[in-house]
Amino acid sequence: MSLTYCPECLKRQQRINELEEELAAMKCRLRHQERTAAEGPFGSSTPSSKVPIKPSALPERQARRGGAKPGHTGHGRRRVAAPEADRVVETPPPARCPKCGGTLTAKGVRERTVLDCRPIRVERIVYRLPRCRCRRCGSAVETAAPGVLPKSVYGNGLLAHVAVQHYLYGATLGQLEKQTGIGYSSLIDALHQLARRLKDLPEQLLLEYRRALVKHADETGWRNDGGNGYAWLFCTPDMSVLRFRPTRAASVAREALGPKRLRGVLVVDRYAGYNKAPCKIQYCYAHLLRDVQDLEKNFPDQPEVRAFVATLAPLLAAAMGLRGQGLSRRAFRRQATALKRRIVAVVNRSARHPAVQHMQDLFRQKADRLYHWTRDPAIPAENNLAERELRPLVVARKVSFGSQSDRGAATRENLMTVLHTLRKRVPDPAAAFKAALDQLARTPDADPFTLLFHKTRPKRT
Repeated sequence: MSLTYCPECLKRQQRINELEEELAAMKCRLRHQERTAAEGPFGSSTPSSKVPIKPSALPERQARRGGAKPGHTGHGRRRVAAPEADRVVETPPPARCPKCGGTLTAKGVRERTVLDCRPIRVERIVYRLPRCRCRRCGSAVETAAPGVLPKSVYGNGLLAHVAVQHYLYGATLGQLEKQTGIGYSSLIDALHQLARRLKDLPEQLLLEYRRALVKHADETGWRNDGGNGYAWLFCTPDMSVLRFRPTRAASVAREALGPKRLRGVLVVDRYAGYNKAPCKIQYCYAHLLRDVQDLEKNFPDQPEVRAFVATLAPLLAAAMGLRGQGLSRRAFRRQATALKRRIVAVVNRSARHPAVQHMQDLFRQKADRLYHWTRDPAIPAENNLAERELRPLVVARKVSFGSQSDRGAATRENLMTVLHTLRKRVPDPAAAFKAALDQLARTPDADPFTLLFHKTRPKRT
């Protein structure tokens, strides 16, 4: 049997196929441009500050009323009993009735709790320090000024206030200059001197970091003297260690983690700089969930992609929320094992779409870095701790545009490490920091690490 065909019909069909392929490619480019215009240059990973268009809240969210839900008892402001108050003030009764001028009869006292504060006021203090000479050896002896470090012009209360406000709460040095009346350059010099006294503390905290059962790490951009660089964060629930370096290479992670094999798990995103960490690695499910959801945005017309996202995304979200349910260790492991089994089943199914296959390959090839969270509720499935702790630094970067010198970056590294760790361990970091500085003023040879962290050292797990 001889087959015949129409050459003109074949040309038309070829042209139709070419136009269909061109149309599909143009649709894909249009979707990418629309997402870039709405989400920014990095898609769903774009920082909120760089999102070109921030949509208004949905009407149903705008219609919600604030305040407590109906039936909620609320908490309110707790009254402070007189023994718990910082100060009890006795006010005299009025001499006469303000309405008619009649005589008043006492009917007891009503206590009213008021919260107030005293404004910051810099005091100029002159210490008259006695000077003596030893009759036996002839040595000159002078009384030390209380609460002042050697060769320092500023008292420890002022130093602690400026350091805590700037490096912990994000107040700018310009604001502190107006508040204290001390020049900008003088504040910078005082912070440099303070950081030099505490320069060994980050290395000592890194030793505790390496012993922790669960370790977190993350990094963000940080410019130094106009050049690009990075701020690295290595943290646990008990400490935060910062490193400001001009590179994002794996050498920074090796410097922080050390060369020896470590116990525990390091929770990170999928950045390759942590691949050779000397411990087990747990990938962040929040990043994986975002990548999975992006598949549906990139291929909205593909039923297979939509079905894959609809199945896997809720499982990843459930894995991240499991620790917050307050389950017993046994119940947690049972539910975590069931979730893992369902995730593995989804990523092992046969798929035809290349994007789904790519995501499945990631889960299969990196399985040794995806399921450590199922063994212990202390191991999170996400890296939210490090992500949240980097936010104040990102705000500082937007305000200051980074550090102006290597010395400034080193000062920020030392003082932010000390103060952010102290905030995790004591209820009042400013008071604890001042107390440690006062002890250093009395005994300059004392170990700052012992004064700041000895009583707050975390238990070994």
